[in-house]
Amino acid sequence: MNEKEKILVELRDIFNRWQELLTILTEEQVTAPLLPSAWTVKDVVVHMWAWQQASVARAEATLHDREPNYPKWWEIMGPDKEEDIDRTEDIDRTNAYLYKINREKPWSRVYADWKAQFSRYLELTSQIPEKNLIEPGRYAWFGNYALTASLMGSLDHHKEHFDMVSTWLREHGMLKTGR
Repeated sequence: MNEKEKILVELRDIFNRWQELLTILTEEQVTAPLLPSAWTVKDVVVHMWAWQQASVARAEATLHDREPNYPKWWEIMGPDKEEDIDRTEDIDRTNAYLYKINREKPWSRVYADWKAQFSRYLELTSQIPEKNLIEPGRYAWFGNYALTASLMGSLDHHKEHFDMVSTWLREHGMLKTGR
């Protein structure tokens, strides 16, 4: 199995794990705060969806040989190309902005948007030749990184939040052990 297929298997696995989790929760559980945080499962899902928009934009750009068409929020809040994109205060500010503009969306829309976009991301990524994914610096708009960094970022982001949410739900008796 090549590197691309390994990553796709992991992305499909975390997508399926999230779907399994989300389909067993009630809307009340999805919209209840994950105390001590004010965020809910719904907020976490919309947060992952929002950030994955950048990954989708990169995959589309790769397939169409053009610059990424990032979402509008990226233009307003996204990382500055001239700065370190891992600056915590910028990420915190962006997350607060994304929370504010999405907090009123109903759960049914949040779930449908996340599911459709993740499915699209899997489809787009499966179409990209492996050599285009693994070559560092292949795309000027992505600096010296290989596009696999975007895939791994999306994967790690979904895993991190899955672990956090499922642990919280288990610790609060809302999820059986083993999920």
